[in-house]
Amino acid sequence: MRKHVFAGSLLAAFTLAMPALANTPDKAPPHQKWSFEGATGTYDKASLQRGFLVYDHVCASCHGMRSLTYRDLEGIGLSDQAITDLAHSKQIPGPVGISGMPTMRPGLPDDHFRSPFPNDAAAAAVMGGVAPPDQSRLAAVHPGGADWLYAFLTGYRMPPPTDAPIVPGKFYNDWAEGHMIGMPPPLMNGAIQYPDGTPATVEQQAKDITTFLVWAADPHRNERHHIGKGVLAYLAVLLVLAIAWKRKIWKNLKSHG
Repeated sequence: MRKHVFAGSLLAAFTLAMPALANTPDKAPPHQKWSFEGATGTYDKASLQRGFLVYDHVCASCHGMRSLTYRDLEGIGLSDQAITDLAHSKQIPGPVGISGMPTMRPGLPDDHFRSPFPNDAAAAAVMGGVAPPDQSRLAAVHPGGADWLYAFLTGYRMPPPTDAPIVPGKFYNDWAEGHMIGMPPPLMNGAIQYPDGTPATVEQQAKDITTFLVWAADPHRNERHHIGKGVLAYLAVLLVLAIAWKRKIWKNLKSHG
C-alpha cells in the first residue's frame, strides 16, 4: 500500500505539474552539480542504480518507460543475473490463451519495461482523466532538464511561506504555477532503503531519480564521451608530432641556408 501511495504522488506531481510548469516562474532552476555534465562528464553508476530503485519502487506503478528494455540496465552496471531476475519478477502480457482471454508471463531481459496500464485510455480512466507521461524522454523534452526535475522534486515547502495563500487541498511548491499544486510531495525521507547504505533523503532520492531519468533519455553518453576523449588524445598526439616535424624541417632549412 505504501508503495502505491508514493507512486501515486509521483505520478500526480509529474502529470499535473508538467502542463502548469510550461509557464513556471520567470527564473531558471538552480544549477546542481551533475557528474554527467560537460563534454567529459560521465554517469555515476551508483547513483544510476539508486535512481532505478526509486523508479522501480515509486514511479513504475504508474509511469512506463517504453524506450527501455530490461537488458538496457547493463548500462547502469546491473549484472546479467540481476537483470534476468528482475525481468522474471515482472508479469508481462502474453499471447491470448485457448480460452480467448489474455495471459501473463514472467518477463525476459529483452522485454521492454512493463507498462502499468494496457493503454493511455485505460491510464487516463484510472488517473482522473490524465494518462501518466512515459518517462523515457522526460529529462530530454522538458526545457529545464535535470536542474528542473531536481528543483521540482525538492521544491515543496511544508509549512508554506507565511505570505502564501491558504488553499485547502493544495500544497506549496516553488516550481508550480502560482506555487500551488494539488498533490502532496512525491518523495519522503526514508521512504525507500538503499542497499549501499546511502541515506535516502528527499534530496538524495531526487538527485538519483533525476540522474536515472537523464540516463534513460541518453543512455549512450558515457560511451560517446569515452570515444570523444580518445579522439582528443589522438589529436593531441598528432599535434605534438606535427610540431616536432615542423621544427625538424625548419632546422634543416636553416642549416642549409
